[in-house]
Amino acid sequence: MTEFYDRYSAALYGVILRIVRREEEAEDVLQEGMVKIWHSFQSYDPSKGRLFTWVLNVCRNLAIDKIRSRQYRVSSHSQPLDESPAEYQPAVDSFRPEHIGLQELTRQLNPDQKQIVDLLYFEGYTQSEVAEELNLPLGTVKTRARAAIKVLSNLIR
Repeated sequence: MTEFYDRYSAALYGVILRIVRREEEAEDVLQEGMVKIWHSFQSYDPSKGRLFTWVLNVCRNLAIDKIRSRQYRVSSHSQPLDESPAEYQPAVDSFRPEHIGLQELTRQLNPDQKQIVDLLYFEGYTQSEVAEELNLPLGTVKTRARAAIKVLSNLIR
């Protein structure tokens, strides 16, 4: 395995880094890839292609899985406060939706609509993430969200 690592790791790391775009993530994916290659080597079939091609596909698929993971998407949009260029100062009168009774209004929605509104507006999910979380088609999520907003706007009037 040491010889294998010495021979292929640099090329694999380069491909993984181009996909995940962060060195620490690329190192993790490379390590995970090496472990997966070690454990699944018996499934390699030389008649289907070269070893390097098989190994490259294993690592490439792991890198794609990494960037599709929710944890990766969330971490790529945030950074620790100590690395932030902005200085953190808690707001004295921070706005919270429950201050204006919005959560009470959502209780009047049907359960499907309420669940989607809660995830979108109170939990910060995107419509795609809600669809994935609830195992629903994206169009269904959009339709329910639109219907919920329509109901809420009628309640406010």
